[in-house]
Amino acid sequence: MSQIALLNSKLRARKLFATLPLVLLVFLTATQPGMAQEKEKVWRTLTVTGRGEESIPTSISEINLGVEIQGKTAQEVQKEAARRSSAVVDFLKSRNVEKLQTTGIRLNPVYSYNNNVQRISGYAASNTVSFRVATEKAGTILDEAVKAGATQINSISFVATDEAIASARQQALKEATQDAQKQAEAVFNSLGIQSKEVVSIQVNGASAPPPPMLYRAEASKAVVGDMAIATPVVAGEQQVEATVTLQISY
Repeated sequence: MSQIALLNSKLRARKLFATLPLVLLVFLTATQPGMAQEKEKVWRTLTVTGRGEESIPTSISEINLGVEIQGKTAQEVQKEAARRSSAVVDFLKSRNVEKLQTTGIRLNPVYSYNNNVQRISGYAASNTVSFRVATEKAGTILDEAVKAGATQINSISFVATDEAIASARQQALKEATQDAQKQAEAVFNSLGIQSKEVVSIQVNGASAPPPPMLYRAEASKAVVGDMAIATPVVAGEQQVEATVTLQISY
């Protein structure tokens, strides 16, 4: 190749490389508006959280009761506790209570102190069970359980039926969604902004808080004339709550 041809080839190569930055600059400039629009689309959103709450009547009582026996020997108190507990369980089964289960079996020494000396003076045994029953029957069940041998009523709480809780959850979620939408509309209207679409939905759950318990309740039966009066048991209401979070673009 002649020197003149070689020189012309180098000049053409230099011209080609000189045009590359310009082409790259034009490409980047052309893509920047689209990137900005995409970023604007992602960040122009409003996030609101709505809440819903439903009150439902409680119609089921959850009861925990048991037998506690004290005596001189461990064998003596354990045997008597087992006898009375069996009688209580048989009674509860005959009344068709639901979710009957043993919740505790204990045998402990009882101590006495004389001249700062600790001695075992006897033993205490306890067996406890829990169960569910319709609240309207709870008072009578408690009194009859005491007759059967129960010596302690540890707690009683009130809940709604599973069907009522499920229905209340659906309604609470609906109310929470509507509440979130109303909040968003109020914000957009006050700012004169047009909403576009819901871009994300977060359901934070619809749950019923644990029912309050009444501890160490006493079961008794008063007699007025010839009429026996069962222990009154009155239930209240249960709250089911839900929250829904919406992210809305504008």
